[in-house]
Amino acid sequence: MTVDPPLRPPAHQVNPRAVRWWQLRTLPWLVVLAAPQVVLLVTTGATAWGVTLAVTGVLVLAYLLVVPRLLFRIHRWEITDEAVYTLSGWLVREWRIAPISRVQTVDTQHGPLQQLLKLATVTVTTASARGAVKIAGLDARDAAELARTLTETTQATPGDAT
Repeated sequence: MTVDPPLRPPAHQVNPRAVRWWQLRTLPWLVVLAAPQVVLLVTTGATAWGVTLAVTGVLVLAYLLVVPRLLFRIHRWEITDEAVYTLSGWLVREWRIAPISRVQTVDTQHGPLQQLLKLATVTVTTASARGAVKIAGLDARDAAELARTLTETTQATPGDAT
């Protein structure tokens, strides 16, 4: 009987600039939550809306200060000759392991905020019903190198990715 080695967290963290990216992605939610409260405060003059607006501001600020830093501590990734490993999530943690032999495509994505911060997301599509494995918050140059390495490793790995 062989004993598999215990699972360990993937070795690499995302880029520290990902914290700022996650914070900036949260700001539109502040507008969505606060705008109706501001309108109601201005149109009705009810101080209760001022209180709810202040509570909303405090909660969003707390989220902005805590959650992105927590995500940075949790999000991990690693590529080996055998598999792509990712660990993500803060309320629900998701651990994904995709064998290299199942990799079908490797893509990089640079949204507007990511471009501003020189970040990228690498998406590894596999022959899995669960969907693609994403590694978000990588330095753009590191993401390009990772995509190149993954493509080379996949081409050198026997199997038909099904």
